[in-house]
Amino acid sequence: MNGSLKQLLRSPLFLVVGAVLLWFSVTFLIYPNVRLLGTVFLPEGQFSFDAVRRLMSSQRAMESLRNSFLLAVVLSVTVNAVGIFIVLATRYFDIKGARVLWLGYASTLVYGGIVLVAGYKFIYGDSGFITRLLLNVFPGMNAGWFTGMFAVVFVMTFACTGNHLLFLGNALAKVDFQTIEAARMMGASSWKVLRSIVLPTLMPTVYAITILTFLGGLGALAAPQVLGGQDFQTVTPMILTFANAPSSRDLAATLAIILGLSTIVLLAVMNRLEKGGTYFSVSKVPASMQKQKIENPVANVVVYAVAYALFAVYALPPVLIVVFSFTDAASIQSATLNPGTFTLDNYLRVFTDYSALWPFLVSIGYSAVATIVAVFGLLFVARLVQKFRNPVTAAIEFILHIPWILPSTMVALGLIITFDHSEWLVGNIVLAGTLAILAIAYVIGKIPFTLRMLKAAFAAVPDQLEEAAAILGAGSFTTFRRILLPIVAPTAAAVAALNFNHLLDDYDTAVFLAHPLYQPLGIVIKNATSNDTLTDTTALTFVYTVILMVITGVTMWLVYGRATRPVGSRRRPKSPTKVVPAPRSTTPETVREYRELATAGAANKQEG
Repeated sequence: MNGSLKQLLRSPLFLVVGAVLLWFSVTFLIYPNVRLLGTVFLPEGQFSFDAVRRLMSSQRAMESLRNSFLLAVVLSVTVNAVGIFIVLATRYFDIKGARVLWLGYASTLVYGGIVLVAGYKFIYGDSGFITRLLLNVFPGMNAGWFTGMFAVVFVMTFACTGNHLLFLGNALAKVDFQTIEAARMMGASSWKVLRSIVLPTLMPTVYAITILTFLGGLGALAAPQVLGGQDFQTVTPMILTFANAPSSRDLAATLAIILGLSTIVLLAVMNRLEKGGTYFSVSKVPASMQKQKIENPVANVVVYAVAYALFAVYALPPVLIVVFSFTDAASIQSATLNPGTFTLDNYLRVFTDYSALWPFLVSIGYSAVATIVAVFGLLFVARLVQKFRNPVTAAIEFILHIPWILPSTMVALGLIITFDHSEWLVGNIVLAGTLAILAIAYVIGKIPFTLRMLKAAFAAVPDQLEEAAAILGAGSFTTFRRILLPIVAPTAAAVAALNFNHLLDDYDTAVFLAHPLYQPLGIVIKNATSNDTLTDTTALTFVYTVILMVITGVTMWLVYGRATRPVGSRRRPKSPTKVVPAPRSTTPETVREYRELATAGAANKQEG
């Protein structure tokens, strides 16, 4: 249903929502970025490149820029190599134990960001379990072997392949099997079919994932900060360092602008490359994909060996994290697993000791507030954007997607620079250093994803329902409250669950904006990775990680597992004569909607 500009301006709902939206957009989406540009190019009210010149003369800054681009390029290769292989091993080749392999590869979907980095640090780091075992065998070995660029690339490679499992796995399932059969009938070998038929069909998805991977590498914070050491620091940790000193915030702003420009340029280039090719051709009646046997015995052995070796790499950290969450700190330090040391004290302490529980409560509070504000507010905005399609709503939609275009580092730094003094836009209140600024940043970060999903949900509502309500005399707000809202409520709940889940262990935004007395869980976990804060804190970190994995796993199952259940697989009603209305969740539109929610939510989990 399209609506003209005049209809839009006559809508009382738009006038109220539009006023709030205009204030929020100007205050928190546009003005901070303008101030950020002004800090760099108009430091004293006059145009200047002094910040750029200072940045160019800083050896550390230039090395961090080079390392960031190098990391992004290397990850684009390694993540795609590993990701494509695990998808082929579990979805394309006929390999025994493929479901078990998939579960191991999918372990990074239930823990990511700082939690995953900390887990690898505790397993492979200087005092890690694997390092201790290796030192027992090789006493002369360097205990700090797992550091620098190798460690960062290793961790981020396995952390970022979740997108392949979700997006590339779905793309592979849609390949028309008749094209493969036709190629085989024409004498093509298995390698020829894979190289000339299957992989080219997957290229659009590979392009999309490459963009996500490159941007993730470019703006990486947790992995370089925890594992990079002195010799491999990237842009975002450098921005954090510069931002902590008021005299060097212009340098931090310059680096953030370079990150933002790189993101925009990359998106433009990749879109142009993607539009320049033709990647697939299917028949009118496509056949579903069938798994292929590996005919070459040598290749078969190699694929099996690599698949199960990768399974061990994926599964070992989460398994050890769960095991060590039931042991004391001394066992973790000595790398010993004695059944006599297993205890529930760590869990009891987290749930009974107020100081240990406090970070969890802070994260839950921030996540809940940001989720409620984002979803509730965007319910109205998404409805207006979906119903009234005109230049005004198009401009609104573009502005609300700014957080997707700019890196979170740039958004956080813009908020710091703008609100470290009183501003009339927020009632002359200094927001920097308060509880509110982190919650605002969380809301900003969740706007694009929430708006996109809610807009899709409103688009799936039949227009006839609104027309019937109007004929019966219902006003626009009554129709929204009693007709539309109940229909989109399941989608809103799913989006809220994914947003809440993603914010629980956030570190990248919190490290810039968190209140000193209200440190979220991500910062506490990051602090526990330093050598100075070990022992008991380390054991609690394992407990935090296990709890987060459980919460994430349950959320993913509720949103993704239930939604991907085959249509019609629900139990039949006991009485065959009882008429049961078909639940809306079994319609193809809703299944697609939930699948999009799940994949987008899981992709969110991979960030950082």
